[in-house]
Amino acid sequence: MGAQKKGATARVSEDPEELARHPLQAILLADSFATKFRPITLERPKVLLPLVNIPMIDYTLAWLESAGVEEVFVFCCAHSKQVIDYLESSEWSSQPNFSVQTIESHNSISAGDALRLIYERHVIHGDFVLISGDTVSNMSLTQALQEHKERRKKDANAIMTMVVKQSKPSPITQQSRLGIDELFMAINPNTKQLLSYEDKAEYSKGFISLDKTLIADNPSIVLHNDKQDCYIDICSEEVLSLFTDNFDYQHLRRHFVKGLLVDDIMGYKIFTHEILSSYAARIDNFRSYDTISKDIIQRWTYPFVPDILSGNSAIKVEMQGTYRASEVTLSRSAQIGPFTVIGQGTKIGNDTKISHSVIGEGCAIGSNVTIKGSYIWNNVTIENGCQLSHAIVCDGVIMKSGAVLEPGVVLSFKVVVGQQFVVPAYSMVSLLQQPIQQDSDEELEYADSSSGTVELPSTILSSGKERSYLLIEVNKAITGAADKLNGDIASNLSETRYGPASELGTGGIGYIWSIFEGGHDEEWRHSVATIPTDKLVKIMLDKDDDEELLTQDGNVLSASGELKYNSDSNGSEDDDNEDSRDDYVSFEKEVEATFLRAVHENVKVDDAVLEVNALRLSYNMTSVDCAGAIFYSMMKLAVESPHSSASELHRNASDIITTWQKLLKYFLHDIDEEIEVILKFEEICLESAKEFSPLFSQILHLLYDKEVLQEDAILRWADEKEGADESDKVFLKHSEKLIQWLREAEEEEEEEEEEEEEED
Repeated sequence: MGAQKKGATARVSEDPEELARHPLQAILLADSFATKFRPITLERPKVLLPLVNIPMIDYTLAWLESAGVEEVFVFCCAHSKQVIDYLESSEWSSQPNFSVQTIESHNSISAGDALRLIYERHVIHGDFVLISGDTVSNMSLTQALQEHKERRKKDANAIMTMVVKQSKPSPITQQSRLGIDELFMAINPNTKQLLSYEDKAEYSKGFISLDKTLIADNPSIVLHNDKQDCYIDICSEEVLSLFTDNFDYQHLRRHFVKGLLVDDIMGYKIFTHEILSSYAARIDNFRSYDTISKDIIQRWTYPFVPDILSGNSAIKVEMQGTYRASEVTLSRSAQIGPFTVIGQGTKIGNDTKISHSVIGEGCAIGSNVTIKGSYIWNNVTIENGCQLSHAIVCDGVIMKSGAVLEPGVVLSFKVVVGQQFVVPAYSMVSLLQQPIQQDSDEELEYADSSSGTVELPSTILSSGKERSYLLIEVNKAITGAADKLNGDIASNLSETRYGPASELGTGGIGYIWSIFEGGHDEEWRHSVATIPTDKLVKIMLDKDDDEELLTQDGNVLSASGELKYNSDSNGSEDDDNEDSRDDYVSFEKEVEATFLRAVHENVKVDDAVLEVNALRLSYNMTSVDCAGAIFYSMMKLAVESPHSSASELHRNASDIITTWQKLLKYFLHDIDEEIEVILKFEEICLESAKEFSPLFSQILHLLYDKEVLQEDAILRWADEKEGADESDKVFLKHSEKLIQWLREAEEEEEEEEEEEEEED
C-alpha cells in the first residue's frame, strides 16, 4: 500500500499557534463490535478484509490523511495483534506529518468501552474526528470543521457534528442501497440541529412520535427518511467525558446519540453536516460491501481508487472500468467483462468468463469457468468448469472441478468445495464450526457466557452421521477478548474442524452454517446477491399501502417532510416549486444509478421496472417522470460510452434503446406522455448532451421504429411547435423530412381506409 500525501490542500485554516497546540486528531475504531461478517471475522478482523484488493482500513487512513488529520489513534480489540502487526509493517508507520498510534484493549466489548479507555489515556486534546475503520470517503472536512468550531464559539453545548448524505430507501424493502434499514431523522432546517434519531427497528406501530415540546421549541422541523448516516463525527472533548460519566452508553447511536437527544437537563446538542457531491459510506454488511466495491471500481471514491492506492503494485485501468495488475496470465480465449479487477500474479484459463467481479492476487482460475458479480480474494484455486454468481470467496479456498456457488454464498478461509458440488444460495461456509449460542442483541463479537465457556457443535468424522458437542474452556482471565477467543476456537478445532465429505461433496472440507431462527430475512437483505424478484413481490403484496406516519399533538407529515402547526401550514408557492425541482433532480440521479446497475449487472427488464417503480413511489413521481429519467439515463450512457464520430454515437444510442425499449415503453401510457419524452430529448440536446443535436431526427426516427413513440405523438409535437418562437423550432426543422414522411404515410393510410369503406 502506498498512501499518497494529499493533505496540504484540505487543511483547515486556523491560527498557526492554535494549530501547533492542537493538531487535528482522529479516533479510528478498528473493531466493529458486530458479527455481520461472520464466519470471516472469526479468523481476521473486519478492517483488514480486502475491499477491491486493498484492506478496508487503508481507505479510512488515506482519507484521514488527505483531510488534514495529523494524529490517528487506532483502537484495537478483536484480533488486535493482526491489526497492530499490519500497521507496523505498512507505510502508515512512517508517513511524514501523519502519526498512526494503536491503543489495545482485551476487555472492551463496545464502542462505549473503547471511548472510555481512550479518555483515560489523556491523548485527545481538542476537537477530533470519530470514525470506524470500515468507512470510505473522499469528502473535505474543511467546511464541516469550520461549522463545528463556529457553533462551539457561540454555544459550548454544541459538542458533536454528524456527517449525513442523501439516500432514499426503497419503499419496498425499506432499506438503502447499502442494505441499511430506513432511518428517520428530525432536523431543524435552519440551524441543522438534530432533534430525533430513529432507525426502522425502533418503531413498530407504523408511526413516529415526537415530543410536543420539541415541536413547540422548533416551529419548523423536517422529518427525513432520505438521509444516510455516514458514521463520520466531529466531536469535542466533552464527548469522551460523557461516555465516562455514563457507563450505560455502549452503542454510539442507539445509546449515546439518542441519550443526548432526550436529555433536557445537560442541554448538549448534536448538529448535522450534509455532503452533496462527495462520497461517504460505511461497510455495515455484505450488501454494503458489494455496493461500495462497485462504487470504488466506478471511481465515485476518487482519488481513493485501486490504481492510486495500490502503491508499488502497478495497476492499469482499461476500457469499461476494468483494472488489471502486473504479471497477470490471461488466456487469449478468456473474456474479461466490464467493471472487473484482476490482481497481481493471477492466472486465467481458456474460455473463462469474468464480469463485474474482483479477483485477488495469486489466484489460479481454470478453463470454462464463469464468475459473475463475485469477490475472489487471494491465492484461491478454481478448477475447470466451476460457476460462481454473486459470492465471496476468501483466501486459500479451493473449488474442485464443476463446483457451483449459488448467489449469496460466502466461503471463509481455506474451505474446499468438492467436485460438482452445488453450494446452496446464501450459505455461510467455514472450517470453523458454528457456535450454538448466539451473541447478545448488541451483536458483540465476544462470548457472552459469564462462565467463559463457548459451546460448539462437533461432527465425529468416522461415521459422518453421529454428532456430539465439544465444549471449549476459555481462560476466564481473557473473557471478552475476541481475538484471543477466536484464536482459541481455531486452535482447539484444529483436530476436529473438518466436516464429513457429504457436507461439501467429494473431497470437500468445511461446515455449512445453519441460519439462526429469525435470520432468514437477513440472508437475502444483507447479501452480495441482488434481492430475488419473488421476495420483492411478496413484500409488495404484504405491504400496507395505507400506512401513514403520524405524530402526537395532531401534527401531520406533509409531502415535503416538514412538520408545522396547522395554522402555519400555508407555505409559499415558490418554495414548493423549488422543493419539487430538487426532488426531481434527486429522483433522476437515483433512476440513473438504478439503470446503470441494470445495464452492468444484466438485470432483467421486469426487475428494473420494479426498482424504478419503487423510486416512483418513494419520490411521489408520475410514470412520465420515470420515462423522462430513464430516457435521460439511456442517452447519457450512450454519450459516455466510447465513440469517435457521430455515427458511432448513433450506434451506441441504437444499441441501448434496442436493449431497453421495453423498460422505457412500460412507463409511457398515452400520446401526451410520449410527447413529454420528445420534449425531454430536446432539453437533453440543448443542455446536457449537445452531441445529440445533429442526430435529433435520426434518434426520433429510431424511437418510432422501435415503437417507443407513436406516429401521432411525433405529429402532435410538430403541430404544437408550429406556433412557437423560431428559436424553439430548431429541432422541428431538423425533423422536417421525417415529419413529412409520416404525414404522407398517414394520408395514404386514410385514403386506403376510405377506399375500403367505399368498396364495402
